Amino acid sequence: MDLDAIYHWGVLLEFALALIGFPLLFWITVPYGGRHTSARWGPTIPSRVAWFLMEAPAPIFILWGYAQGANPAEPASLVLLTAFLVHYFGRTLFYPLQMRSTGKRTPVLSALAALGVNILNGTLNGLALGSIGSRGAAWLEDPRFWLGAAIFLAGAAVNYQADGILRSLRKPGETGYRIPTGGLYRWISSPNYLGEIVQWGGWAIATYSGAGLAFFLLTVANLVPRARSNQQWYHANFPDYPADRRALIPGVW
Repeated sequence: MDLDAIYHWGVLLEFALALIGFPLLFWITVPYGGRHTSARWGPTIPSRVAWFLMEAPAPIFILWGYAQGANPAEPASLVLLTAFLVHYFGRTLFYPLQMRSTGKRTPVLSALAALGVNILNGTLNGLALGSIGSRGAAWLEDPRFWLGAAIFLAGAAVNYQADGILRSLRKPGETGYRIPTGGLYRWISSPNYLGEIVQWGGWAIATYSGAGLAFFLLTVANLVPRARSNQQWYHANFPDYPADRRALIPGVW
């Protein structure tokens, strides 16, 4: 198996998916359960099950890719691997259990698409982290590592807070939607998306790899159009929705 070729062509594929997906997703809102679900997308499964199936491949395949590296025990690569696994184990195991998703369903098609992307992304970033090991312990002292790590943690904090606010809008067993308030929801409609974009932008800097950059661009291509779709949905369903609240960037857009 030519791992260099897998990495090279996989990164190019992710760049292509981001380039094609960014304009396309402004016209097509892919449903993952909840407010954007549509019968046009075919058979569905419970959203908790779908979320687990979508997210689980990322930690599995990053571990496989990481194990192929020549120097997997180097401290910088271990730190980055741990950060990735903490995030994705939370998204795979804890987030679905905390979802207020009674009765909500996700199209099988969109779940399979996300599963495929996570397999590809986990594999490529695992291969990248394995090669980072060849940089040695000096990478822990590199300003790019520390800048990226700080941005990653800041984005994760925004994402975590925003998700917590959304969860608090419903009591267990409740359905329906309310206007979120507090935190960055004072200024934008999708701070959870902003946090995730910032988080993986930090990852791209900290790993300083093609896979990290491709991951960041895919995140932007997916979440920026979804932020606009959320903004439009809120205005269509809540006549009193704050007129000055932007979609993703406070005071700008």
